Amino acid sequence: MTSRVAVIADIVGSRTLADRAGAQRAIIDTSRQVHDDHPVAESPLAPTVGDEFQAVFPGLAAALTSLLLIQLHLPEGIGLRFGLGVGAVDPVGGDITDGPGWWAARAAIDEAHRLQDRAVPHARTRVAAAQGEDAAMVERMALANAYLLARDELVASMSERARRLTYGRCLGRTQRELADAEGITQPAVSQALASAGSAALVAGFADLREGLA
Repeated sequence: MTSRVAVIADIVGSRTLADRAGAQRAIIDTSRQVHDDHPVAESPLAPTVGDEFQAVFPGLAAALTSLLLIQLHLPEGIGLRFGLGVGAVDPVGGDITDGPGWWAARAAIDEAHRLQDRAVPHARTRVAAAQGEDAAMVERMALANAYLLARDELVASMSERARRLTYGRCLGRTQRELADAEGITQPAVSQALASAGSAALVAGFADLREGLA
């Protein structure tokens, strides 16, 4: 079977949230909005059990662009941790799937937990390849994980407004359009984007998006 990217996500600090049900609703709303704005998922992020969510993407570029938009769109105080597994995703029956892609995703999210608990508190996203993937794919995983460490750190440092503005710029909205939506001036948008380091995220998103063509 052709490899896919299986994604397992869980809510960061779910046990400390005052309103877990509200957080889950916000995540579902965010997933729907991102899929409307950037419809690249085969199965958009959706709840499964407890505080976990799952999604399936046709390739790594689709997964990385969509998950960045989800991170940027989530409201303040709600965060997700992601494990991405590259491998076969096999149908079991109905809407249920299984296979090496999911096993790799579980290993990846476990690694994200370990990193966060050790010395990289803002680590949120890890990628793993299923057993049997070729050497070129394994090398891509290493490069993707290095990129994701920097990306997660940058997103974590942003204010909620900076994330909204960066989301819009990733989707090609102009600074004038964003200023009108926020009720601020265009120079204020430019300053907010510059101080947040948004240009690097937007450029990285564009590079990944080229891989979707």
